[in-house]
Amino acid sequence: MYPYVAAEEQVPEVRPEHHQSAVVGVLARVGTILATNRKAVAGLLLLLVFVVGAVFAPIIAPYPPDATLFVPTMGPSRAHLLGTTAFGQDIFSQLVWASRQTLMIGLIGGLAATVLAVLVGVTSAYFGGLTDHTLSVVTDVFLVLPALPLMIVIAAYEQGGGFWVLVAVIVITGWSYGARQIRPQAQSLRNRDFLTSARARGESSWYIILYELLPNMTSLILAIFLGAALYAVLAAAGLQFIGLGNPNDLSWGTMLYWAENQEALLTGSPLWVIAPGACIALLGAAVALLNYGVDEIGNPALRATRRKRGRRAGP
Repeated sequence: MYPYVAAEEQVPEVRPEHHQSAVVGVLARVGTILATNRKAVAGLLLLLVFVVGAVFAPIIAPYPPDATLFVPTMGPSRAHLLGTTAFGQDIFSQLVWASRQTLMIGLIGGLAATVLAVLVGVTSAYFGGLTDHTLSVVTDVFLVLPALPLMIVIAAYEQGGGFWVLVAVIVITGWSYGARQIRPQAQSLRNRDFLTSARARGESSWYIILYELLPNMTSLILAIFLGAALYAVLAAAGLQFIGLGNPNDLSWGTMLYWAENQEALLTGSPLWVIAPGACIALLGAAVALLNYGVDEIGNPALRATRRKRGRRAGP
């Protein structure tokens, strides 16, 4: 064990610019890999379609989503691309506007669950000892709890609570799996040379975690976020479909709820059910395709395999 002064002499001081360049380097590597992977590009473009639709909903949607101005259960036409609901609302306009809440649930719920998973997983692995044991027990408890019944119980207790209740339910039931994935990778990095050097410089634990440890877990954190965001969308849609959300909110899940209540498949409005269901499926496909690119960030073997395939396909 070297004295602190000796260690300080051997290890050069790291300036803030070093951390900025490290973060930029990680982001550049992520962008390069995602841009050169065809499946990831396809998923990104598909996701971009939904994002553009949500952002520019007032421009894209031809009618207000709640306007009951039209003949009920009309079929597709030039004026109503997907027909009308049993209440005389334009289905296409509802679909576009509903993407806003659905994507917001996925973004906020996925981000919150990922942050909680990273906080618990990295803290448990880095500090070890009693901290590791306590956080591991908490994680295991949430892992063995049946997620669907727990979600239903919480959502039913706060029935009609709307957006934030759904997000809270999703975060409570969705963070533990990510924490369990992060912990072993953080443990494998804990005693690497670059972390030992940071400790020798006298850096604080949180400084080391934020600037040294987390940038080396980029691919896993991105994969956990994508999975958590998709879980949030599917869970929210499921809860809203069975009537445990606020039925006055507008999302793909509440569209399915009202379509089922009004027996859309039997009354001549099948697209009232098919359209939001297809959008949820396509959003899941976009996330799955993006994950292919994320896998390449953390697995050099996948990049090597793709390069070999590219050379074989070449002239």
